[in-house]
Amino acid sequence: MAMIALSILAGCHHARRHTQPEIEVISAVNSLAAPDAGSKPRFVLLPGGSDNPENQLQFKEYARYIEKILLSRGFQKATSIADADVAIFLSYGIGGPETRQYTYQMPVWGQTGVSSSNTYGTVSSYGSGYSTFSGTTTYTPTYGITGYSTHIRSQTTFTRFMLLDAYDVATYKHKKKMLQLWRTDVVSVGKSNDLRVVFPYMAVAMEEYVATDTRGKVPVKIRQSDPEVESLLSIEANDGQSDISQAPPNTSGTNTAPQHVLYQQPFVKGRDY
Repeated sequence: MAMIALSILAGCHHARRHTQPEIEVISAVNSLAAPDAGSKPRFVLLPGGSDNPENQLQFKEYARYIEKILLSRGFQKATSIADADVAIFLSYGIGGPETRQYTYQMPVWGQTGVSSSNTYGTVSSYGSGYSTFSGTTTYTPTYGITGYSTHIRSQTTFTRFMLLDAYDVATYKHKKKMLQLWRTDVVSVGKSNDLRVVFPYMAVAMEEYVATDTRGKVPVKIRQSDPEVESLLSIEANDGQSDISQAPPNTSGTNTAPQHVLYQQPFVKGRDY
């Protein structure tokens, strides 16, 4: 009997477990590229500002994600800036909370009328043609929307951004000028202020567009179950070690067809993280 009771309790405990909803991060990707951007594949990745020094642990973590994205696009990591074709500067950050209030209406359900009625009773007759009636009438009500109630809710969101800015190394060596080859940025608005959680999703969102010309902002929605997200997160689990099969570089300088989910409204209320 004790074993049966334990089994029942275990089954009840299992039935009460709830799975967490899948994370979805919605981003807007915008990329510009010179015609010869894809012909310079050897890169070094550098911090884009004094707020993100190269020896900072956070920069090192994000740099591992970006390096894997670049390698998957056919770029090759140079041993030093002297050996590189392009210097890519990585910048990132998160804005302060922005709280917006919005109103919405909910229908109120109630009785709208009567569809039919029935009367039941008894007729009592007396002499001289006198009679009385005693009865009860029942009504069948109809139900529907009788009005609307107004409610107010608030939502707090954060703007997260990440930028890759690429410059030609040879031009700087010979002319001491910064010649921009391409620029790819990602902006995401969502409920989370944890950039470490959101960053891999933003990196995957930009993957198909690095060093290309998107000719405007491209909204992309990345889900937690996306294999590319799982692959990036495995970098940290493997202590930064990964085996990347390098694809040929994209030399067209134009946008390629994305493999991820395009989303027509980049910033909408819902399950976005």
